[in-house]
Amino acid sequence: MAIALVIGTGAFSSLNSKRFKVKTVVIDAGHGGHDPGNLGTGRYKTREKDIALKIALELGRIIQENMPDVKVIYTRKDDRFIELSDRPAIANKNDADLFISVHCNSGPKAAYGTESFVMGNSNVPGNLEVAKRENSVILQESDYLEKYDGFDPNSPLAHIFFANMQSAYLENSLLFADHVETQFKDRVGRHSRGVKQASLWVLWKSAMPAVLVEVGFLTNPTEEKYLNDNLGQVYIASGIYRAFRDYKKDIESIE
Repeated sequence: MAIALVIGTGAFSSLNSKRFKVKTVVIDAGHGGHDPGNLGTGRYKTREKDIALKIALELGRIIQENMPDVKVIYTRKDDRFIELSDRPAIANKNDADLFISVHCNSGPKAAYGTESFVMGNSNVPGNLEVAKRENSVILQESDYLEKYDGFDPNSPLAHIFFANMQSAYLENSLLFADHVETQFKDRVGRHSRGVKQASLWVLWKSAMPAVLVEVGFLTNPTEEKYLNDNLGQVYIASGIYRAFRDYKKDIESIE
């Protein structure tokens, strides 16, 4: 995939820097607290919030161990509910250079594999369903209509509208997402469903390259078992780490 590299000025800590550095990454474990996210259907009774947190913490640990110069910030480090609007706000407040949101997918029992989402207006039916499901978290918040400017997560038109409003970081988001799916496919041995675009609120409000990674389907018994396994979680986190390593190298090589 040939992808142009674009650095948004909002991501610079100094406009006088000769070379941009990826210094801060925010890792977002999806859902949490009274919001369990997707649920497994097998004997594990898996909750998305638990798997996302374990992988997010492992990813951060690997980055800190191998890249002590990179600051790792988590939107949550335990089982608590973080409002959807607060997740990108944490990244924006800390001038993050990359936002990674970790999630688990759901679908027909036969559906399997990984997929990485970037913000975009390519809301084909399957992508739109993911966007509606992830954005529906706001329905668990009080006065969400006021907080989210009347945004209705069940409306296809609402998703299409705000998808057209953010494109400054699309190229770099696509670059990182492509690295993630390449690692999953070539190194972790997972089935990659590819890089996709969808109208996801958590990505739209992030003032930096941002990717939502669906690490597998909890509704698939085989994948649910894999995602519950500690080694499987390490493999997933390691794949995302290597993608981050390669992305950082690419970005920092730009003169």
